[in-house]
Amino acid sequence: MSLSVDTIKQKLTDKFGDQVFGFDEPYEMFTFEAPKENNLKVLQFLYDDEELKFQFLTDLCAVHYPENVGKELTVVYHLHNLVDNVRIRFKVSTDVKTPDVFTACKLFSSANWMERETYDFFGVNFVGHPNLKRILNVDEMDYFPLRKEFPLEDQTRIDKDDEMFGRGGSIK
Repeated sequence: MSLSVDTIKQKLTDKFGDQVFGFDEPYEMFTFEAPKENNLKVLQFLYDDEELKFQFLTDLCAVHYPENVGKELTVVYHLHNLVDNVRIRFKVSTDVKTPDVFTACKLFSSANWMERETYDFFGVNFVGHPNLKRILNVDEMDYFPLRKEFPLEDQTRIDKDDEMFGRGGSIK
């Protein structure tokens, strides 16, 4: 018998009640959320449950939603049940001013470098991580480049001026 979305949802709500929410299936992948304080409890449950068996962390990343005040940063976990070949997406959100989320390194060894990369680009502080430091950017960077806090291009560049491409001024 294959693992169904209804079974996953039922087991999660039986265990955590209203602490799991936002059930959806965008792009046909079961997705849900929980408060950031419960990320390890939910991950451990998904890992340990005899029927669920989500024991492979496929990916871990973050998304910056500057308009979502108080929950500007969302950490996204993609988990895979290799026995039933089922994938799910689990999200926790945090405030950009205190971007603390518990590390998943002790549960998933693969979380180590993924959390470092997420810290490096988004500034998520994975509490308890054994070596949380920049992995791709230089140590001297005092900002997190994938946050949407900066314009995509330098607005003062004249080589990007519309007149240079025949789109400005009057047509002769």
